[in-house]
Amino acid sequence: MTSKKIIAVYGKSGFGREVMPLVSTTIAELNSSVVLFVDDSKSEEVVNGYPVWSYADLISKTDTEKYVVIAIADAAIRRSIARKCEKDSIKFLSIVASNHIRMDSCTVGEGAIFSSHTVLTSNIQIGKHFHCNIYSYVAHDCVIGDYVTFAPGVKCNGNVHIDDNAYIGTGAILKQGTSEKPLRIGKGAVVGMGAVVTKDVADGAIVIGNPAIPMAN
Repeated sequence: MTSKKIIAVYGKSGFGREVMPLVSTTIAELNSSVVLFVDDSKSEEVVNGYPVWSYADLISKTDTEKYVVIAIADAAIRRSIARKCEKDSIKFLSIVASNHIRMDSCTVGEGAIFSSHTVLTSNIQIGKHFHCNIYSYVAHDCVIGDYVTFAPGVKCNGNVHIDDNAYIGTGAILKQGTSEKPLRIGKGAVVGMGAVVTKDVADGAIVIGNPAIPMAN
């Protein structure tokens, strides 16, 4: 007989522990599933009442369907974990808080996390493994790439394009662009906590302040 499904939150740190309670609001078949954390360090056996497995433990269960959501903010690490999960035929979950609001014509890739009090308005495209932390929003006509992270309280106004692997810090405000000239946040860019972004941010740049400017080396 096939074992129960395994539903895993990859990462048992602070964000992972915030995501785990959302699993029950997203997954209808928890009573027929084993729910746990996966963590590469496995320094604890149990966290908040859930078992902690290593990745080796997870893939050793060859007779079981396995689903993972990756709750690690670092885009490069998230991408690396996603690739090894794909290689091992592990499927991805998207986790959505019960009070998340999503309006019209929004497309979101696999593996997303939408924490409590988050909002997508209309005509939005989002790539794979997006993290949208508490009290963040994305407004109309935004395009967001893969492995983008929003820390808590990000205000992403309309007509903003964010490239892959960007990190938007807590409380940052991204000024609204236009359909002819969207505001662009480049690939791998970092927008600092509380920054107010009024101009395009180059690939790999780190910007801070109000208005946001590149951080001095």
